[in-house]
Amino acid sequence: MVVGPLGVGKTTFIGTVSEIKPLSTEAVMTQAGASVDVTVDRAKATTTVALDFGRMTIDGELVLYLFGTPGQQRFLPAWRDLARGALGALALVDTRDLTASFDALGHLEDLGLPFAVAVNVFPGSPAHSDAELRAALDLLPETPLVSCDARDERSSVMALIALVRHLLLAAESS
Repeated sequence: MVVGPLGVGKTTFIGTVSEIKPLSTEAVMTQAGASVDVTVDRAKATTTVALDFGRMTIDGELVLYLFGTPGQQRFLPAWRDLARGALGALALVDTRDLTASFDALGHLEDLGLPFAVAVNVFPGSPAHSDAELRAALDLLPETPLVSCDARDERSSVMALIALVRHLLLAAESS
């Protein structure tokens, strides 16, 4: 799963790494939703209304099926369905509004789903040390924390590799 708040770059991320044309359920944001669907980027005009789907083959035998979740709080209950069978999640965060990520991270913890955190670097976003980010996001020491640019394939693939490594280490230790 690829999760995070509205406007953090989940759809872009999946589109960047997917080897197939991604399934995207982007829709124009409505006037009614404008008061509740607030993002850092006021120019954002679309939002995911169901899910995004992409696929990435790591090697001949390991294929990642990527499910991007809607970012709004009201869609968090739908995550339970998407999380069935999921091995883990990559949580995208935006340093321009770290508090927007709290719901997503808390929901992953409630689901008991292992996850890695990728800071999606936006132009002009404030830089913070890993220690500051870990403290602000209340991350466990073993939770991977990486930076990525959801528009850049190599950077995004490296974030997924961090998640897969985390999942493999967790599987070996259990």
